[in-house]
Amino acid sequence: MVARGIEEAAGFTPSVVTIGKFDGVHAGHAQLMRQVVAQAAREGLTPSVLTFDPHPLCVLAPERAPKPLATVEERCDRMRELGIEQIFVLPFTREIARLSPEHFVTQYLWDVMQARFVWVGDNFRFGHRQSGDPATLAALGERYGFETRRLDPVKWRGLVVSTSEVRTRIEGGEVSLAGRLLERPYALSGDVVRGQGVGSKQTVPTLNLRTDAPVLPRHGVYITRTTDPETGRRWNSITNIGVRPTFGGDKLTIETFLLDPFDGATPSRIRVEFLRRVRDERKFESPEALKRQILHDVGRAQAYFRRLARWVI
Repeated sequence: MVARGIEEAAGFTPSVVTIGKFDGVHAGHAQLMRQVVAQAAREGLTPSVLTFDPHPLCVLAPERAPKPLATVEERCDRMRELGIEQIFVLPFTREIARLSPEHFVTQYLWDVMQARFVWVGDNFRFGHRQSGDPATLAALGERYGFETRRLDPVKWRGLVVSTSEVRTRIEGGEVSLAGRLLERPYALSGDVVRGQGVGSKQTVPTLNLRTDAPVLPRHGVYITRTTDPETGRRWNSITNIGVRPTFGGDKLTIETFLLDPFDGATPSRIRVEFLRRVRDERKFESPEALKRQILHDVGRAQAYFRRLARWVI
């Protein structure tokens, strides 16, 4: 159940809860939620999340607000995949920002979430001017009847997992590493739109994606996997993000060439998962030279998927 206001959350039951923005729901967030789900099962409580929309900085300091990795709907979908059953999306306002740590606890953790256990990360801060920390939360929990649990930072090969780290890796083109930090490939979703017709005539036919996602991988060519969300059709693919310099382009395009047979109607929407970077986008001396390079890129992508199939088996 997803509630976006106190009235909608009236049916919530006593919970084990974690609190945070959870943008991207990366590996660190996922570990917190797995702890919540496990303890809820042991205690006979409901695994829950209290999150915010919009990001607090969008309200308090818009010029410093980070570009989101996921919509609130995508965040909630991922939380449910991890086993979370109650999600309270708190509309963040300046009034909420002014709440003291104690008032935040009584109004939301106790009254709305009916928290019995609260899990937070080591860097958790809350309340007016972020004056509360995990120790503050633990002290308030003793007063109001819930226990606080703290999770140490989650690392991957020595790298601390964070939303800013994921965002930096994606924008730098390191999509394979970003996928490790997210525990799933970074993906873009959107409508399929008509291109300029150049690909079908001079190089190879592609699906052109229009997306509102603010975080895009660095310009270049990527091994990808493409899904039609309406039908579930799925294709191995290769995707170029860039401005098509060979044809004098100056507008950003996201063009995906499907490696698998394409049957049926062209999808109206697609989801493109970015698996590995192949190369930078560059200008070729002719469309024929570009086509030769694309076919070479396709060969690399096909080899990648053959290796992947062997690992799965």
